[in-house]
Amino acid sequence: MKKVCLGLGAAICVIILILTVSSWRNAKPEEPPAEPVNISEEPQDITEDRPQNIPQEEDAEEEPEEEAEPQTMDEDWSSYFGGLTGAAVIYDRAENRYAVYNGELAGTRRSPCSTFKIISSLIGLEQGIILPDDSVRTWSGEMFWNEDWNRDIGFEDAFRTSCVWYFREVIDEIGRETMQKELEKLAYGNCDISDWKGEQNTNNSNRALTGFWIESSLKISPKEQTEVMERIFGENSTYSEETIEILKEVMRLPEEYGTDIPVYGKTGMGKTDGITVDAWFTGFAETSEEPVYFCVYLGQSEERDATSAAARDIAVQIISDYCENSR
Repeated sequence: MKKVCLGLGAAICVIILILTVSSWRNAKPEEPPAEPVNISEEPQDITEDRPQNIPQEEDAEEEPEEEAEPQTMDEDWSSYFGGLTGAAVIYDRAENRYAVYNGELAGTRRSPCSTFKIISSLIGLEQGIILPDDSVRTWSGEMFWNEDWNRDIGFEDAFRTSCVWYFREVIDEIGRETMQKELEKLAYGNCDISDWKGEQNTNNSNRALTGFWIESSLKISPKEQTEVMERIFGENSTYSEETIEILKEVMRLPEEYGTDIPVYGKTGMGKTDGITVDAWFTGFAETSEEPVYFCVYLGQSEERDATSAAARDIAVQIISDYCENSR
């Protein structure tokens, strides 16, 4: 009897040990009680936690297409020039093309001469150096070859009579640093103003009548002239509307030229040792679409002397015919 009890007790101990080990193996860490669910709340929109500013593929903006390079059309405009050596360029922005007569000369850089008064006027107006309502400058009393310059003179008269001493003062007040910056902004030819006083000019030693823009260090081609006109007067111009309107007013050709469209421009002429070597007329014409930009250049000719008046007359004829026949 005693042996049976001992055997039963051992068996019970083994069973208890097995149950204990099994319970220990299956035990899990105690988890915190779950948060009570409020069944009265509306179910949340699971999209609320997503970023809201990620553009969907169908809404992504398309990158603008690069504008094609302008076409260049060679033109035979020799009949307009009457034997004069020259070139002509029309930059038609609306048609994205150049019309060019005498392409080699149209790409040759020459002194801009008084066409640069468009630039000095532009910068002077933007910088507040030329004040339209108070623009008269005092004449020094020096007698110049052009009688229109021998007086106190204001901006409009100085521009239309191409008064060099007036714009020499304006440019000196603009200063080298600002002038260099503005010419680079306009990509104006070679942007070279190193001969600030115009000492390279062999036609004139009077420093009131010389400068880097008159047969000196600054050079620009007829084609580049049209591009600069577009940067100033085109739809992407960065200059103030007030400045542009003032410039247009002084650049507009009078009605006596009989053009059907408004034409704006500036002449220029330069001599070397008394001989005319550069003559210009550059500007733009307003059409029902975008403006058309132009430049006519005349170089030294054997048959007859080039003049800025001749360049102007040729330009007016070419631009009038072009706009009539192509628009």
